[in-house]
Amino acid sequence: MQILTILIVAALVFGVCYLFDKGFEKAFRSKAQHKSGLAVRISKRYAAFGAILIALGIMSIIAGLGESTLLIVGGALVLAMGIGLVVYYATFGVFYDADSFILTTFGKKSTTYSYKDIKGQKLYIVQGGSVLVELHMTDGRAVSFQSTMEGVYPFLDIAFAGWCRQTGRRAEDCDFYDPSQHCWFPSEEDI
Repeated sequence: MQILTILIVAALVFGVCYLFDKGFEKAFRSKAQHKSGLAVRISKRYAAFGAILIALGIMSIIAGLGESTLLIVGGALVLAMGIGLVVYYATFGVFYDADSFILTTFGKKSTTYSYKDIKGQKLYIVQGGSVLVELHMTDGRAVSFQSTMEGVYPFLDIAFAGWCRQTGRRAEDCDFYDPSQHCWFPSEEDI
């Protein structure tokens, strides 16, 4: 009986997360870049782990009702972490087309950039072997892309092609361009 209850709660949580993601997308993502179908998103594992934590938090709170304050407090913390992961997954994204991209993050207004707004890039090697490409924009903002994100390399290829087109450069003349070494734009030190 407990396993059936766990499965029902988990299915309910995953269903609510799916509906939340689709509803959020319909309500707030109506620009051409959103509708292009091209995006850089964080891994779906964030949403999955968030949904699991939400289910565990709810079950812990229910189990602790009337018996244990520790289960209720612990469940509330786990629930809050799960909600945080799901919200982060649902609110972060870079949506793009051939001419520009929109950066959406939690708590900030979405910003639209042309590819010519990219000044340069920095590379960081993250523990575990993944690579972090940080694009520096003309407005002073840095946009970070981890190699584990979904759709990051197609975005960087299109961004480089758009950057060349919008700044009047040719790819052959860009000696820094080497995707095999994670270099699409001039190094921030060279600018």
